[in-house]
Order: sequence, then C-alpha cells, then structure tokens
Amino acid sequence: MEQYLLNTKTAIVTGTSRGIGFAITKALLNLGVTVAGWSRTKPADFSHPKYFHFETDLAAQDSVDNSFQQTLIKLNHQIDYLINNAGIGHNALIEETKPDVWRKLFDVNIHGLFYASRLAIPVMKSQESGHIINISSGAGTNGIAGMSAYCGTKYAVNGISDSMHKELRDFGIKVTCLSPGSVDTGFSSSNKNKILPDELAQSVIHILRSPENFHYTEVQVRPLRPNL
Repeated sequence: MEQYLLNTKTAIVTGTSRGIGFAITKALLNLGVTVAGWSRTKPADFSHPKYFHFETDLAAQDSVDNSFQQTLIKLNHQIDYLINNAGIGHNALIEETKPDVWRKLFDVNIHGLFYASRLAIPVMKSQESGHIINISSGAGTNGIAGMSAYCGTKYAVNGISDSMHKELRDFGIKVTCLSPGSVDTGFSSSNKNKILPDELAQSVIHILRSPENFHYTEVQVRPLRPNL
C-alpha cells in the first residue's frame, strides 16, 4: 500500500549522535528515507549516502535556525517527518538542583522542540502533509522522586503535543507523542529487560506507516517485565 512506502520521504531527527535518535535514524535509512540529523556531535563511525549531519545545539535558537536553512537546501525544501528526540536527564532532589542545570533541561527538552517545530510546520502546511513525533517519557505522566526537572520537561512535551495535534490536524499534519518507559540508553542503570533503542525505533516506523486518515495522537510503550 502506498502509505507504507517511505523511500521518497525526508526526515529531520534531533539528537542523532547515539541512543534513541541514532536508532531511529538507522531505521528510517533502512527504509530509504533521506535523513537530516541534528546533534552536537556526529554518530561515531557512521556514514550513509542518504544521511546528512548538521552540527546543532538544540538549546540555541540561532543554531537551530542555521541548521534548518541548510537542511531545507539539502532536502529540496521537502520535510515529511520531524522527530523531536533530543533530550537530557538529571537526577537530583529539587532543592539540590542547580538553576543552570534546571534551565539546561528545559532549553534542550522543551525549547529545542519548539525551535524545530516552529520552523518545520510552515513547510508541512505548504505540503498539506507531514508527521511530527515528539519523544516524551513515562516520566511525563508519572512523577518520579529525584527527577523533578526531567519530569517537568516531559509533562510539558505531553501538553505541547496535545495542543499541536489539535492545531495541525486540519492541515493534514499528524502529531504523535511517543512515551516510552525504561529504555536502555545509559541514562540510568542498565537492565536486561529495558526497551532497546532499536525496538523503540520500530515503534516510530509503525506510527509513520499508519494509513493517511489514521492518527496516533499518544502512544505509550513499556517493557513487558521490567523488574526481572
């Protein structure tokens, strides 16, 4: 079916240097999608003829603006997918969290999503199509002691995503908030039963392959047996 063919599509993926963003990038490339990767560092020892890296600080509006202009040229002014994945975490009690760390989490996890989305949306509106996937977390629906800053950013991602899909659906643009539970990215202690980044990437592909009139607005995924 036509909606399942992605080899003519283009994507911007943020936070591609490793972990979830790198896994999503590889999954898209394997299906023929042309990918613009935005992160501060390139994926290590990786190259692909349809992958273009743009050094980007998602916390800095000027950096995002510059990468977007370069990306438009490279992708021939076509943006089918935006995967807002870039994010950082921090473990600390709220009174022990330094203000600069607090600001940094919101700059990357929230402001970066805003900077990228506000630029991609007009292009998608001109195409009357597009799909934005915002990577949230189980921490966006369930507060965790010692992670107030991170949880705050992910609760914000959920609320922003809900507003975005209601603003954009009549323009043919889908917005999905994907909230995984424990993913083995090195952010917290390793566990053999955590979701693997490559597994989460397949969830992204499944969402992107949905029929034209089918809209995943919010998707939560969890390890089946997280405590083993």
